[in-house]
Amino acid sequence: MLKNVCSGAFSRAILAEFLGTLIFVFFGLGCALPWQSAPPSILQISLAFGLAIGTLVQVIGHVSGAHLNPAVTLAFLVASQISFLKCVFYILAQMLGAVAGAGLLYEFTPAKVRGNLSINAINEDTTAGQAVAVELFITMQLVLCVFGTTDSRRSDNIGSPALSIGLSVSLGHLLGIYFTGCSMNPARSFGPAIIMGLYNYHWVFWVGPMCGGIFGSLIYNYLLVPHTKNSLHRLSILQGKYDPEHEQEREEHRKHSVELSSFHKSMDNVYQFHISNVPIYLRLIML
Repeated sequence: MLKNVCSGAFSRAILAEFLGTLIFVFFGLGCALPWQSAPPSILQISLAFGLAIGTLVQVIGHVSGAHLNPAVTLAFLVASQISFLKCVFYILAQMLGAVAGAGLLYEFTPAKVRGNLSINAINEDTTAGQAVAVELFITMQLVLCVFGTTDSRRSDNIGSPALSIGLSVSLGHLLGIYFTGCSMNPARSFGPAIIMGLYNYHWVFWVGPMCGGIFGSLIYNYLLVPHTKNSLHRLSILQGKYDPEHEQEREEHRKHSVELSSFHKSMDNVYQFHISNVPIYLRLIML
């Protein structure tokens, strides 16, 4: 486990999650600021968050998986696709990136436009329970989309995962903005809350998305498309002992051994066939 933490790939993945979340929060919150000359519409805000996620998935997806969201990272942990340690480091990097992105936006934005920095807030006609339920459902559909479009077991044409995930984020915003301003992402809510020092019903934007991530992962990975991993395999992944490159080498070595064994058996059969057709006196000479 410590060997994986100290590896260059692990460090690059953590850096990618930090930078990706910073950029996502900076552009997402920035597009939602109430500029007097051109106030943003709900469609504009929804597309901005979706385009930001789609772009970043395309850029850093091969580096860290482009979670950029503690709820998505928790969903991958529940699915036994990342280790406990990577889950913790990813969430910390995402939270720090969100704070950095919100802080940069605060510094660059005029005071009269800054407002509350697009902090998530519950609609006055919405209860805390309703807000949690909405956040749960919009995050659940995002997590289902993430697993469905990145599942390596699929052999059909799934198109662009980055585009699909980006549209899923936009879809969530088209509904969620009316209820909670749409979080879907605890880091997105955490960043501006820290910078502005406002935490009204902040727990809603953790409980709802995190529960949505858990439910989405359970539905996809244990009900819709169950994995064939045994308990030992899952445990090795959660402990950080599973090395995909090493496992691939072992699988190639196993296939090579099987091929050699089959070759030797076929040669033995050929030899036995030729021997059986040799006259007995010649067989005695050969022996």
